[in-house]
Amino acid sequence: MDLTRTAYGTWSGGRFMHFGEPLDDERFLGAIRRAYERGIRTFMTSDVYSNGGADEMLGRALAGLPRESYALVGMIGHDFYSGQRDGSKGFPRFTHPQLRGPADYASYVRMATEKALERCRADRFDCLMLHNPDSIGYTSDAVWNAMAKVQEAGLTEMLGVAPGPANGFSLDLILNLERFGALLDWAMIILNPLEPWPGSYALPAAEKHDVKIITRVVDYGGLFHDDVKPGHQFGKSDHRAFRPAGWVEAGNKKLEAMRPFAEDHGLTMLQLSCIWNLSQAPVKSVIPTLIQEVGSEAKPIEAKIDELASLPEITLSADEVEEMRRIGDNTGCMDLKGGNPSHVGEPLPDRWALTGDLTGVAERWHIDPATALAYTHAPVKAA
Repeated sequence: MDLTRTAYGTWSGGRFMHFGEPLDDERFLGAIRRAYERGIRTFMTSDVYSNGGADEMLGRALAGLPRESYALVGMIGHDFYSGQRDGSKGFPRFTHPQLRGPADYASYVRMATEKALERCRADRFDCLMLHNPDSIGYTSDAVWNAMAKVQEAGLTEMLGVAPGPANGFSLDLILNLERFGALLDWAMIILNPLEPWPGSYALPAAEKHDVKIITRVVDYGGLFHDDVKPGHQFGKSDHRAFRPAGWVEAGNKKLEAMRPFAEDHGLTMLQLSCIWNLSQAPVKSVIPTLIQEVGSEAKPIEAKIDELASLPEITLSADEVEEMRRIGDNTGCMDLKGGNPSHVGEPLPDRWALTGDLTGVAERWHIDPATALAYTHAPVKAA
């Protein structure tokens, strides 16, 4: 089964990523079942979330449902089996040279896929994605031969790539599409009307190589859910508390400028963000983060699920898409991950200097790294 237009990720509910109010077992499982009952039929999980805990919870939630009635997407990439966690940086990628060399990639990918499937109570994924690749993951024949082998073994129907965890990786993703597009069915990027940059750079290449795009962070840190307003208080462990001061106020101001588009089409703001994404080729699926915010005035996560599930079949005009892009333009607002012209020295797990291959990508796709990928914004000051 191919991925559907709307999708649900196990990072929703604040249990495996720190935002809002973490749901207890009963409500977490109920949210997944509600998504299914309301018609969302693609479910995505990553093996590194709570060292398999998210896989297990998804398996419990979907137990007993006809396997052919939903698409199951798994992600592998971080080695929590033999790697050591590096604090907030998490577990290393399985491609880290201190863990193994290219000759051992295939055995790791097979093992990680089989263990993830066991936790999900499934015999196959509909799509298996390489999660948060390092520079090796984007470029290595050995990595993608390993992914192809599990596909040939029937452990997954399709293959994909999921850049992250932060924003960026545009040139790296385009290079990956150019080299391995024949293997890839899906790629996941960050994209929404308040964050058109830099994800939009990869869309033409995905379309050329016939790779479908699923977009995450469609909610822009919860703002498109319409219950994070100026003055909102985030919990101490909420990862959004580390964003630059004033981002909620600045985002809400732009949100209000976009609201007439939602009113014209009878959409909620979350639905508007989803439709904006889906109105652009080759975006075929949206997977916003569904958050239970803290406080009595917060919108219930169940209502957010219902909003996503009832997404209407409409398309914005090219003029509407462009005007919303203009309002939300965030070019230069952050220091991007992946290949970055400002990086010097040895590659880091999430950031590295531009290689000759990446410079070639930039030239072929008319992207000037020095201007298109530069961090140019001054921090926004709180009012």
